[in-house]
Amino acid sequence: MNASLHPQILQRPASPALLDALAQRFGEHFTTSLAIRQQHGRDESPFDVPPPAGVVFCTSTDDVADAVKLCAEYDTPVIAFGAGSSLEGQLLAVHGGISLDLGRMNRVLAIAAEDMSATVQAGVTRLQLNDELRHSGLFFPIDPGADATIGGMTATRASGTNAVRYGTMRENVLALTAVLADGRIVRTGTHARKSSAGYDLTRLIVGSEGTLAIATEVTLKLYPQPEAVAAAVCSFPDVASAVDCTIATVQAGIPIARCELMDAHSVRAVNAHDHLGLSEQPLLLMEFHGSPASVREQAESVQAIALGHGGSHFAWADTPEERNRLWKARHHAYFSALQTRPGCRSVTTDTCVPISKLAESINLTVAEADAAGLPYFIVGHVGDGNFHVGYLIDPTQPAERELAERLNAQLVRRALALGGTCTGEHGIGLHKQGFLREEVGDDVLDTMRAIKEALDPKGILNPGKIFP
Repeated sequence: MNASLHPQILQRPASPALLDALAQRFGEHFTTSLAIRQQHGRDESPFDVPPPAGVVFCTSTDDVADAVKLCAEYDTPVIAFGAGSSLEGQLLAVHGGISLDLGRMNRVLAIAAEDMSATVQAGVTRLQLNDELRHSGLFFPIDPGADATIGGMTATRASGTNAVRYGTMRENVLALTAVLADGRIVRTGTHARKSSAGYDLTRLIVGSEGTLAIATEVTLKLYPQPEAVAAAVCSFPDVASAVDCTIATVQAGIPIARCELMDAHSVRAVNAHDHLGLSEQPLLLMEFHGSPASVREQAESVQAIALGHGGSHFAWADTPEERNRLWKARHHAYFSALQTRPGCRSVTTDTCVPISKLAESINLTVAEADAAGLPYFIVGHVGDGNFHVGYLIDPTQPAERELAERLNAQLVRRALALGGTCTGEHGIGLHKQGFLREEVGDDVLDTMRAIKEALDPKGILNPGKIFP
């Protein structure tokens, strides 16, 4: 049986005594309403899994700790919930249990402008944080597209459009407050930019998908808002030319802030959804940060490289309104693509390869998808070798799901063969457990399991994710 098609569902019934205890502790902040449970039992993955037994709306670290203690007492799974935008089934209750909604933990606790850091509760979203920072001269650059919560971004080690210049959540989380599987509250890291003090538990928790601890407060690096920002779009005759232009730009050492690929299917979709007039060819959407002189120099260098790779329709977006319109369209690419086939679901996957192997990986992916005849779209943070494919399937046609999973397997195994990874930013969740074994091997997987068992001996923190 293909685990990507049929995740192992081993739901543990929630004890009525636990539900009573949660209701007594949390009152109206706890519910077993079917509608609310169903809302917390779906994400953007193609999996259909029964919902959790109940939902606790937490407002503090103590709330999370108390809920986890009660669930540990009754050996009941706990799944942290942020914005619900995960793509690999991370928040699905495959073993049943209780969903802890952290969305109401949405306070920015401190902004240390002189240290260029901020501490926020896990439910703060990236747009909310940047809105609060707008008068400080600082910003938080990690931008996965969706208005995800900082807690969710921490759990999945998110990155996004700015990663080529500013890195991922791994590089930008300084410290955490987190709740362990027995309800203890721990604080990892400091406000200092580096440390050699013992094991790096902060980065162990970052990317652990809620299986080792639940992050409730996060201290983040901030960056100066650039003096000047310019965005540009450039169309290409084919995806290969756009990717080759990206590789040449990176290898030339140009400090481009964003470099996003959209294939012709994505451009066509966002034109229809956002009423744009982009040339319906593969394109690169780029952004440059720095002083006015350095931005101009970067842009002119990239324009020359693009022309050498068949680029055309080079257009600038200098005003914030024009830039925001373009990036809004890019962020809407996923939902725009869904609207091109009403009623469809997207089997969405991502890989990341060394930049020198990016053209080979994408070109073969395009050839396979075109030959299969299944509707698809490609977008990518190609500046760091990461790209995403969404295969648009009719959920009533099992053959289409099987075809999408076959294409996904070919894509992922090719990335591994080229020295890359099975996921650049979506995480493992349910969808890529088999590929994780292929990537790291049994000894590394056993080491990961040992860490999981040491920190969560009862297996209650988001069970069924990362490992079968």
